[in-house]
Amino acid sequence: MSDREPPRRRVPGPARSSSGRPVPGRRRPGPGARPTRRPAPARPAAPNALRLGSPRPRLRMVGLALALVLIAFVVRLLQVQAVDASAYAAKADQNRYVGHVLAAERGGITDRNGVALAASVDAYDLTADPTMFNRKMLGIDDGPEQAAALLAPILGQDQATLVKKLRPANKESRYVLLARRQTPQVWTQIKDLKSALNEKADTDSSTVNVLAGVFADPSSKRVYPNGDLAAGILGWVNDEGKGGGGIEQQLNKVLSGKDGKIRYAQSGGRLVPTVGSTETPAVPGSDVELTIDRDIQWAAQNAISKQVKESKADRGYVIVQDTRTGEVLAMADSPGFDPNDLSDANPAALGNAALQDAYEPGSTAKVMSMAAVLEENVATPLTHVVVPNRLHRGDRLFKDDIDHATWNLTLNGVLAKSSNIGTILATGQLGKTQPQANQVLYSYLRKFGLGSYSGLDFPGETKGILAPPDKWSTSQQYTIPFGQGVSLNAMQAASVYSTIANGGVRVEPTLVRGEKGPDGRFTPAAKPKQTRVVSEKTAKTLAKMLESVVDDQEGTGTKARIPGYRVAGKTGTANRVDPATGRYSGYTSSFAGFAPADNPRITVYCAIQNATKGSYFGGQICGPIYKEVMEFALKTLQVPPTGAKAANLPVSFTP
Repeated sequence: MSDREPPRRRVPGPARSSSGRPVPGRRRPGPGARPTRRPAPARPAAPNALRLGSPRPRLRMVGLALALVLIAFVVRLLQVQAVDASAYAAKADQNRYVGHVLAAERGGITDRNGVALAASVDAYDLTADPTMFNRKMLGIDDGPEQAAALLAPILGQDQATLVKKLRPANKESRYVLLARRQTPQVWTQIKDLKSALNEKADTDSSTVNVLAGVFADPSSKRVYPNGDLAAGILGWVNDEGKGGGGIEQQLNKVLSGKDGKIRYAQSGGRLVPTVGSTETPAVPGSDVELTIDRDIQWAAQNAISKQVKESKADRGYVIVQDTRTGEVLAMADSPGFDPNDLSDANPAALGNAALQDAYEPGSTAKVMSMAAVLEENVATPLTHVVVPNRLHRGDRLFKDDIDHATWNLTLNGVLAKSSNIGTILATGQLGKTQPQANQVLYSYLRKFGLGSYSGLDFPGETKGILAPPDKWSTSQQYTIPFGQGVSLNAMQAASVYSTIANGGVRVEPTLVRGEKGPDGRFTPAAKPKQTRVVSEKTAKTLAKMLESVVDDQEGTGTKARIPGYRVAGKTGTANRVDPATGRYSGYTSSFAGFAPADNPRITVYCAIQNATKGSYFGGQICGPIYKEVMEFALKTLQVPPTGAKAANLPVSFTP
């Protein structure tokens, strides 16, 4: 054993109090003994507790409700994607795609030398989609008002009017026309505004582009480079792009072409380029070439305008015609109008008075009476005609324009001095009785074109008034031979003289030489109808007699003389029927003729209605116009004098 004793294990004794005494009832735990459990503190008595119900029924109800909602969504989805898929796709396309008309470019109008008289320039029809101005689209209530405030000064329109267009009564309307045929500059201004608003809207959420719904359809605008020149012939184009008068109306179908269509996708007023578009191209109209010569037209219009102003007349007209072809080289009216701006035009001046006015021609019609007398071989230029100061026929007493002693005239002198009485006496020989003479004269008047349309097929043209001979009153039997009691238009009057100049063959007048299609191919106009009215011999005799009117000192047309040229012509001064009252008031002054007299190339006819200042005799106020216009035309067309001497037929005889 070791000298050191092992340590003794201490066995815990019983628990003691703080005084060292054992605590009664508590045992010292020994090996393997369980620890004693302390008694739990006493709890107060609890009241009666609320017991919760089972959550399962509520979960079932929520689940059922969700299931019903999901079923509704599935049913709606099936309806949209399967049952009504095509209808909704079409509606989406309708909202997404925009269609516009592509206006065809209107064909141009030129004179016989290719000089532009009417042309079309680029323009735009400004439109809008009203649905793009409402609150749903813009998020504001005053979209139309804001847009109108921006557009009004640019378009020159009333702001309230624009608001009505942008907020139409039909809420479903997706198209409204704001302005037609605006210049590219106007559309550029609007585009710049749209761009500025877009840029501002991208950086400022409070800004909206109120012009997003404004669009532009390419169009064209009609312009007339020469202003009022030939306006009566050309006419004008109305707001709908259709001809409103003249050639523009007559050949509207040829000039207008065929419009095309375009359809493209848009979003917020902007083109979506990646989606593509469908387009039917427009077919341009054909160009029309007229027979008129711009320079001769200018000379005629300048001359008649000046005289109408000086005479303070109601109106006047000048026609220049190629005697061989019937082509109208000029047709001028005064007063006229500017087809570029009809806002200040006098409605009474619109149209073509040379074709629309019917009036009594007076003594220029005597050439037809003389043609009938010569063709029927009842007299010759040298036949003696004794002309008293007064002639009693029927219920009237007839006289010449001046009082005179008895005249001893040849038939040539009757025409040269423009004697009414001499004409009545000469035409009375056309039949054994007056009714027979009336019938013969009527047949010639008809062949010369009276009572029929000229052949131009021009809008608003009158064919005049020529009653059948059995309807002629007692006075008409004797007034019609010298141009009263019958009416015609200026073109008909000019055509009468062109018929004489053309050897007695009437060629229907023409204004159109041909058309040039979009392919550049020129198609000439159909040849005009030709009708023989009198023999070539009669026509040449009449030409010589008409020279006496101008060349002889006793003739009434001496102011129409043209140095170096032989001129054939006739004056006219007729009582004028006032269209407003239907009664005679004032005079129709006129002059008609052709040159060179022995080899005719050009006919010029002039008439002035109701001259109130200065002379009203045709030889005095229309003779100078004839001379001015004829000289210009002869030089322009480079027609040389023939150099032959005038016939100088006698005007009077010695009994």
